Amino acid sequence: MTPEQTVLVERVRALLAHGPMPREVAMFGGRSFMVNERMVLAARKGGDLLVRVDADRYEELLDRPGAAQASMGPQRDMGPGWIEVAAHAVNDDEHLSFWVGVALEHNRAVTGGRP
Repeated sequence: MTPEQTVLVERVRALLAHGPMPREVAMFGGRSFMVNERMVLAARKGGDLLVRVDADRYEELLDRPGAAQASMGPQRDMGPGWIEVAAHAVNDDEHLSFWVGVALEHNRAVTGGRP
């Protein structure tokens, strides 16, 4: 892992420590966090954050600082429901906590409200 990714992984772990036990998996070019067997977030190599969101909130969330359409490489955009947040936009706990909360909210909705 890159130093930026390692720091982001530790920060995400700390924020997820008070909820359902996450499982970590290497995928999407980084360290992904699974809750209720569904991916919620991934810390990418450059310190960017890949976030799984409710597709109905996609446009609204794209207006947040540092948020962009997620991609899996050149000209390979992921669909609505996947947002990449630039490292500079999650460099403080308040902003990172916001994105973790959005991802967990979506996770609860698709898993029937399990904690």
